[in-house]
Amino acid sequence: MVLGIALAFLAMRAGTRLRRARTQGGRRTKAMRDAHLRIAKPAVAVVLIGFAGGLASAWLLRGWTPLENFHGWLGLSVALLFGSAAAIGHRIEEGKSRSYDAHALLGGLALLGAAVAAVAGFVLLP
Repeated sequence: MVLGIALAFLAMRAGTRLRRARTQGGRRTKAMRDAHLRIAKPAVAVVLIGFAGGLASAWLLRGWTPLENFHGWLGLSVALLFGSAAAIGHRIEEGKSRSYDAHALLGGLALLGAAVAAVAGFVLLP
């Protein structure tokens, strides 16, 4: 999950450059957009795979009931936020949406939530 959070942070930095160019009247280049997409797509995949792996680990390896603690519920919320940000981002990529603000808000909340979930998961370590 550390890898997923790190990739998501790098994707946010690249996305922030795009946003700054858009809001300040600068030029957004294809290279800027490609850099964001090249990092963001694997970041979402790693985070969602990590979430699924956490559920599987809790249930199959530790014998816990999945989502029985704060870390699990926060992880579910973060997975939904990342998925929503990715879905909006995909629509933006295809030219079917211009919901840049919603995409940025969901992505930022997802990254913040992932950091909090990581800290909340420390108490579950063996």
